[in-house]
Amino acid sequence: MLTVDEALELVARNAQPLAPRRVPLGDAAGLVLAEDVTSEVNSPPYDKTLMDGYAVRSADRDPVRQVLEEIGAGTVPRRAVTPGTATRIMTGAPIPEGADAVVPVEQTERRDDQTVRLLQIDPTPGQHILRLGTSLRVGDAVLCQGAVLRPIEIGILAEIGRGMVSVVPRPQVAVLPTGSELVPIGESLANGQIRNSNGPMLVAAANGAGAAASELSIAHDDRVELSRKIEQGFAVDILLLSGGVSAGDFDLVPGELAALGVQRVFHKVTLRPGKPLWFGVKNNGPRRVLIFGLPGNPVSSLVCFELFVRPAIASLSGRGFNHPPTVRARLSHRYDHSGGREAYLPSRVRVASTRGESDPCPLREQLWAVDPDALEVDILPWQGSADVATLARANGLARFPAEKRRFEPGTRLEVLLL
Repeated sequence: MLTVDEALELVARNAQPLAPRRVPLGDAAGLVLAEDVTSEVNSPPYDKTLMDGYAVRSADRDPVRQVLEEIGAGTVPRRAVTPGTATRIMTGAPIPEGADAVVPVEQTERRDDQTVRLLQIDPTPGQHILRLGTSLRVGDAVLCQGAVLRPIEIGILAEIGRGMVSVVPRPQVAVLPTGSELVPIGESLANGQIRNSNGPMLVAAANGAGAAASELSIAHDDRVELSRKIEQGFAVDILLLSGGVSAGDFDLVPGELAALGVQRVFHKVTLRPGKPLWFGVKNNGPRRVLIFGLPGNPVSSLVCFELFVRPAIASLSGRGFNHPPTVRARLSHRYDHSGGREAYLPSRVRVASTRGESDPCPLREQLWAVDPDALEVDILPWQGSADVATLARANGLARFPAEKRRFEPGTRLEVLLL
C-alpha cells in the first residue's frame, strides 16, 4: 500500500496541463495565460491630460488668457495654443499642439466664456500631462506565459486590443455518485436509503478549486448501469466516482473501470480516512481522463479530494501541482493518536485568545494572515468518516503521522485549511 507522498507523486506525474485554447477575453478571467503578449499599441496613444483644467504654454507668464476651445475626452483639438491663449480641457483628452502643461481648474478663475485668469502662472513643463507611450510602447512585453489572468490583467489586455487570448482551459470535471442506497436530494427516504450528499459536495469543491464541474445521475450497484455512466464521464478531463471502491461484494467500480480499459495507477493508500482511494488514467481519443475513485463516506471523500484532486485540478489548469497549503498550530489539548496510517482529522483552528463552542470558525484567508504563534487547533470529536455534521464544524484537517503516539498540549501540528 502506498504512502500519501508516494500516491501524490503518481498523481502529479499524470496530471499535466491541458492543451492551450484560444478564447474570447471575456471568458479568460481566472485562467492561466499560455502565450507571451507584447503590445501592438502605445499607451496612452497620445499625450493626454491627467486633470480637468487649461492646457497652456509653460513659458507664457500672462495670467489672463483667451480660451480657444473646450476639449472633452474622445474629441480632438482643432486649434494650437499660442502665447496669451489656453484651451479648456477635460481629464483624458488629448493635449493640443503648442501646449506643454495643464493648470488645474481649481487654480483658475473663469471670467467669461472667452477668458480665464490663471492663479498659477508658472507651471512646469509636462505638469499634469501623461505623454504618449509612457505606460507601454509598441513591442513592449505586457504579460508572460504562466500569468494568472486577474481583473487587472484582463484590463490591460483589453487596453491593447487583445480580444482573443491563448489560455490553459478550465478543467472539466464530472462527479458520479454510486450506490443503490442513494437517492437525490429532493426525494423522500425509504428504509435503508440515504440522500446523495457527496455529489453536491464534490461539485462545489471542484468548482471552488477552479474547475467547471457537473454531476452525473446516481449509478446504482448494477454493472451495466455503472459501466454506462462511467463511459459518460470519459468526456471530461477528471472523473470523480464516489463510493464502490472498497473490498465488498457491491464495490463494483474497480472491476468496471478495468473492463472499460482504464489503466489503474494505484488502489489504496495508508491514509485515515480515505484508505480505499483508487486512481487511474483513460486515454479517450485526444483526451486524457484522470479518474479518481473516492471512498463513499463523506469525510473520506472530502479528505481525498483536498489531498489529491485539488492539486490535480491546479496542475491541469497550468498552475502547477502544489501540495495542499497548511498552517502550523499548537494543539490545545492532549490527543492519543492510534497510528497505523497517516491521518487527516477534522479540526478547528482558532486564534489563541478565542474560547468556547459559540466562537465563529475563522475562514482560511483570515487564518493565513494571522501570526502562526497565535494559532491553536482543537481535534473535533467525530464519529467516523460518515460524520458530516462534525465536518461542517471544522475549518481544517489536522495531520498526524502513521506512528501511534500521545500528543501533548502545545505540540505543533500541520493543519490543512478547508
